[in-house]
Amino acid sequence: MSELRDREPHASALPGARVSHRDIRAIRGPLLTVGGVEGVGWDESVEVETPDGLRHGLVLDVDSDQATVQVFEGTEGLTSGAIDVRFDGRPLHIEVGTGWLGRVCNGRGAPLDGGPPITGDRLAPVAGWPLNPVEREPPHEPVLTGVSVIDALTTLVRGQKLPIFSVAGLPHLALATQIAAQATSAGSSFMVVFAAMGLPHADIAYVRDRLEARTASGELVLLLNAADDPAIERILTPRLALTVAEHLAFEQGADVLVIMSDMTSYAEAVREVSAARREIPARRGYPGYLYSDLAGLYERCGRVRGRDGSVTVVPVLTMPAGDITHPVPDLTGYITEGQVVLSPEIASRGVYPPVDTLSSLSRLMRLGAGKDHTRDDHLDVSAQVLAALAHARQSAALAELVGASALGETDRAYLTYRDTVEQRLLHQGQGETRTLDDTLDRAWAALGVLPRQELTMVSPEMIARRLPGEDAGVRDG
Repeated sequence: MSELRDREPHASALPGARVSHRDIRAIRGPLLTVGGVEGVGWDESVEVETPDGLRHGLVLDVDSDQATVQVFEGTEGLTSGAIDVRFDGRPLHIEVGTGWLGRVCNGRGAPLDGGPPITGDRLAPVAGWPLNPVEREPPHEPVLTGVSVIDALTTLVRGQKLPIFSVAGLPHLALATQIAAQATSAGSSFMVVFAAMGLPHADIAYVRDRLEARTASGELVLLLNAADDPAIERILTPRLALTVAEHLAFEQGADVLVIMSDMTSYAEAVREVSAARREIPARRGYPGYLYSDLAGLYERCGRVRGRDGSVTVVPVLTMPAGDITHPVPDLTGYITEGQVVLSPEIASRGVYPPVDTLSSLSRLMRLGAGKDHTRDDHLDVSAQVLAALAHARQSAALAELVGASALGETDRAYLTYRDTVEQRLLHQGQGETRTLDDTLDRAWAALGVLPRQELTMVSPEMIARRLPGEDAGVRDG
């Protein structure tokens, strides 16, 4: 793996003598301040022995002879005289390998399925290492989700990071689990890692039930952080997921899809730790390093030259009050390569998934769709569907002013087209998987309600091939 990374773990990551300390100088929120330390470094793994059992943590800061330790399980019930802190002498590591497949664990990687602790081929640092930019390869093969609106209009590409932006009350979790259950790739093997953060127990039960078949087949890893679990654990959950995915991808040769929901809950945990450290807040109370923190997660995806595997990331986040300028979606949009935006207005019309197609895009779609990738008409028909939807939106706005009956024939055709495309192409069942051919044929059928002269973004040859018959002649007139 040395050619994949900018650097290898420092020698201090090797197991060594473990030093114990009982000089606890402060307990604040999820943080412990330990005094009298020497030779301790940032991100070093920590074990906290308490009367109630073992807790785990990481070193966040070192100042003189004091170390600030973040405790994943929280510090509730701890008193300074009954704590024994042991520093491991290396960053937090987990065992990685195929033993994770088919397992259901909590946000720290402890089994929830009644099975034994997970063992693997080797130890890997949870913090990970950034991919060497020189060794990166541009994504160029599609990941088909079986969801028409994504496959047709915002195609996901192997190695891409494509977030889903939503608001509370919309079915973003249903869409995320549907993608996890249905997604496929043309590679030799395809795996999914699903990391849930801050979910209510009812939602966790839904996720486990919805993904049970793929989990049982050994193609999926579930990491579940519940809403009543320590918030600080959410900082660890996505890092565990990505560490497991990197091993499966770059050492086992699998195409791995990582779905992380909800990144807003993750960011709130980062803000909580920042407040406990008494750092100066930036926008809306989030720390100034939130951008680099999110980038450290999202940028762990990609493809590597000379390797068959890939890591594709789909973060899911809820926008407070639907505000797309909120720091979490705003920064996520800077880092990632597009977005899928869910709309309350479209949901109110009974469309699932309620994707606002005109606010959504996949910046890498042209690298993974079209001839030699999906179908030769894919990019053209996608552009035509979106252009027609933009015109239909204008026609709908005009109809609200003057009434639908006062519209011209062409504008009325666009209103019919909008209803047709929403009901025949965009709307589908939560358990329905569609092939790409079926999806694109549905797109052509929706375009068929428009006058022929309106189809300016597809060639006459494509029109003749995809819209043959007497109906086409009527549309010409």
